[in-house]
Amino acid sequence: MFQLHPQLAADCVTLGTFPLSQLLMLRDANYPWFLLVPARSGIGEIHHLVEADRQQLLHESVCLSQAIEQAFKPDKLNVAALGNMVPQLHVHHIARYRTDPAWPAPVWGRVPASAYTDDAAMMTVADRLTGALPLDAGFTPIP
Repeated sequence: MFQLHPQLAADCVTLGTFPLSQLLMLRDANYPWFLLVPARSGIGEIHHLVEADRQQLLHESVCLSQAIEQAFKPDKLNVAALGNMVPQLHVHHIARYRTDPAWPAPVWGRVPASAYTDDAAMMTVADRLTGALPLDAGFTPIP
């Protein structure tokens, strides 16, 4: 039975689901930062997924990446599956700007997370993203 890792649950808000993955948004206002977490138990690496799930994850990642570019117009999009601190497979999608506090370095450990000013500010970012997701992405928002 799939369960979201407690660290991801604490650090993120769930925006909805794709056919394979949960879509999360990190509670860090420094960057538009989203994660795909395949809803499969015991998976720590992309190559551990069965072939059909690998293809579905790639499709979801491409849809998410295109939506981030459309909604936020970043200078660069960082996509990474690290898992050094959280062993559950999750793929980061981070909109980066030449003006962001960590540019041009990686975001990890550069500056402390900055909380959104309130839930409305966070949901504005979430709504910008979900409104840009293509209709064929299979995304179902959390009501």
